Amino acid sequence: MHHTAILFLEFGAIVLALGILGALALRVGISPIPLYLIAGLAFGTGGVLPLATSDDFVGVGAELGVVLLLLTLGLEYNADELVTSLTGNIRAGIVDLVLNAAPGAICALLLGWGPVAAVAMAGVTYATSSGITAKVLSDLGWIGNRETPTVLSLLVFEDLTMAVYLPVLTTLLAGLGFASGAVAVGVALLTVSVVLVVALKFGRFIESFVSSPNNEVLLLKVVGLALLVAGLAQQLNVSAAVGAFLVGIALSGELAEDAQALLAPLRDLFAAVFFVFFGLQTDPAKILPVAGLAALLAVVSMVTKLLTGAYAARRAGIGKAGQARAGIALIPRGEFNIVIAGLAVGAGAHPDLGALAAAYVLILAAFGPLAAKLVQPLITSIAKRS
Repeated sequence: MHHTAILFLEFGAIVLALGILGALALRVGISPIPLYLIAGLAFGTGGVLPLATSDDFVGVGAELGVVLLLLTLGLEYNADELVTSLTGNIRAGIVDLVLNAAPGAICALLLGWGPVAAVAMAGVTYATSSGITAKVLSDLGWIGNRETPTVLSLLVFEDLTMAVYLPVLTTLLAGLGFASGAVAVGVALLTVSVVLVVALKFGRFIESFVSSPNNEVLLLKVVGLALLVAGLAQQLNVSAAVGAFLVGIALSGELAEDAQALLAPLRDLFAAVFFVFFGLQTDPAKILPVAGLAALLAVVSMVTKLLTGAYAARRAGIGKAGQARAGIALIPRGEFNIVIAGLAVGAGAHPDLGALAAAYVLILAAFGPLAAKLVQPLITSIAKRS
């Protein structure tokens, strides 16, 4: 059979399967991410229907999915809001970093995986899934609550921490020395600073360039600019995803809302492909031996995120019910965790890291939204007694 025909058949089967799994997730009331990861496990090496042709094509689609995920996340904020939220929540952000990076790093060190794998696992357990958390806040009607700005500020802090963390991780994975790592971090900080200054001082010029009354033109300009900056960021060892995030920050107001609406279907398609691609790289046979460890790590991470949310909300003068909601909203893991694990697995950090990360994300991506729904009545009761 012709190579292109096989590619279309395989990729079509993947996308159709994702649609069916997404519909099932909607009916059950959970995030579709765990089901997408399971689909990847089924189509990957050791799975039920391993791919023969389209894995490279899926890989490119997965990278595009990461760029679009971070671009749309950046569109949620403008540069002024970003700077204000960061300056007001630095202490809570540092507590978040210490409490939630520690479990992953300690786990890797206790397993004897070495310092590089420890740095990778620290990132896996640290970052909350912005996409899942945003969906939880929306689905449960928590968007207008007093604790929500605190939760969002912690998500922004995490995203900007990733702008520094990712070049450090890629440098370590590449086996480069201290000097190269210092240069990579310096370039990352300089790039982030330049983009933020441009967004603050010259955002109106960028918006004027991108703006268009025609949806097709607007979509092409936004995606084209994001890919250009993402590619430039990748060349500077910053991370394409962070570059796209900064492009989103540079756009604001009605233009950002229009761009979000246009990008949503495209983002959802390629983001789903991204989660499948991670599953493709993981042998299902390796997950069962680490399932118990993943569950234990997930329980520890739930506790540390609950403590983080409670601390940040209490500092903002929010009551116990709001503190509980803030902690629960921070539990889900997803996009960034898989990105980090994917980088580590691709560089050969440790053969079991991908399986552990996949099982860990499966648990928290599913349980985070479910926990929020289950404890909603309890939180309401606490709020009434307060």
